[in-house]
Amino acid sequence: MKYYILFNPLAGSGSCKSKIDALTIDGSDCVYYDVTDGGYGELLKELDTDDKIVICGGDGTINRFLRGIGDMEIKNDILYFAAGSGNDFAHDIGAEPSGKPILMNDYIKNLPWVTVKGKSYRFINGIGLGIDGYCCHEVNRVRRQENKKGNYAVIALKGLFKYFTPVNATVTVDGETRSYKRTWMALTMKGKYFGGGMKVAPDQDRSSGEGEVTALVAHDLSRLRILILFVSIFKGNHTKYTKYVTINKGHEIKVEFDRPTHLQIDGETITDVTSYTVTAKKTTLFNSEFEMRNAELTV
Repeated sequence: MKYYILFNPLAGSGSCKSKIDALTIDGSDCVYYDVTDGGYGELLKELDTDDKIVICGGDGTINRFLRGIGDMEIKNDILYFAAGSGNDFAHDIGAEPSGKPILMNDYIKNLPWVTVKGKSYRFINGIGLGIDGYCCHEVNRVRRQENKKGNYAVIALKGLFKYFTPVNATVTVDGETRSYKRTWMALTMKGKYFGGGMKVAPDQDRSSGEGEVTALVAHDLSRLRILILFVSIFKGNHTKYTKYVTINKGHEIKVEFDRPTHLQIDGETITDVTSYTVTAKKTTLFNSEFEMRNAELTV
């Protein structure tokens, strides 16, 4: 049996490699694999049935892996070692950053798909068009071009005060369509958190057998009001502003903007997007066998 350690050297503001150096796996051979090199599909085909994969990094590293495997059937144990900056997925399931790797096979079953610009992607946390897409784009740009840690909250404040202009939006949830003016963001969430711990969808349950996702729209807000609302998201208190925040749950979500902006998918961005469609399926609730395997992992 071998452990394939898939790591992102850029995750955790460049600290991922030092974190996985402290990861101990007793009695097994380890193969280290830089996820920025891609080729996940070919890697999975080469594995023996008892080999295990450990994904090391943040939400973006998980996103890269999901993109790389597409709809391939997963036959090996997939573990996750949270070593990123935000770790929204880890936060959502109660896993400690840099703690014991957790088994995530059940978490990546029947994930929702988002279709944008003719391509479809799975996502594990959430997606968003608007200010959050802008923020993720800027965070990634700062990391790549300036080799600095991009602070989501600071970038968000700059966008709210000056750089991002709200749009008009049309949102359809399970066939029911509504239009919104001065829309700052239109999210679809599988988990509760985005932006490094902001509790944007406090009532979303990723383990629900219904498999619904949460559609949230922040609209009809001045710059001062969106600032107040944005601060309240950290603890999930924004849901009380029902005049400005519309929340629905469903399986088919379509969002359309009247001008292009950035879309983020688990923190990875696509530019010049005016619409997206999400399809979510009912899932199978976690069972005792999954919980038992999670408890018995030898890592």
